Amino acid sequence: MKKILLSAAVSAIVLAPLGASAVSFKKPEDAIKYRQSTFTVMATHFGDLGAMVKGDKPFDAKAAQANADIVMTLSTLPWTGFGPGTEGGKAKPAIWKEMDKVKAGANDLQKATAELNKAAGTGNLENIKKAFAATQQTCKSCHDSYKDK
Repeated sequence: MKKILLSAAVSAIVLAPLGASAVSFKKPEDAIKYRQSTFTVMATHFGDLGAMVKGDKPFDAKAAQANADIVMTLSTLPWTGFGPGTEGGKAKPAIWKEMDKVKAGANDLQKATAELNKAAGTGNLENIKKAFAATQQTCKSCHDSYKDK
């Protein structure tokens, strides 16, 4: 029994930093600005990739990969800015009541952007189109539920 308790205590101490936020904010406004800025940059790169997918811009495999890399990386960042006391911005009040759903949506987004990045790595526009559509749907579902227009 002592070994189990000791093992649990050591695990808690070792793993505690992993649950800590990578970024801390002095004011709630800073968290709001951080998450909005992250989403804005992500949307810019996703939009550039979308222009290629729609045929509004010539397909460039290297640019598609660069955009997919950035979108994938940024998909991990904004969630830190949704801590307690950071209500406001373009987020609907429901988001703070349903953080388990939001976290699940964040995980879905991160998986979708990883698939998009993988598809971009093939250099095949058809692969990218499929992964782009799946990622876009993931974004839309969260926006429909939690973003004020």
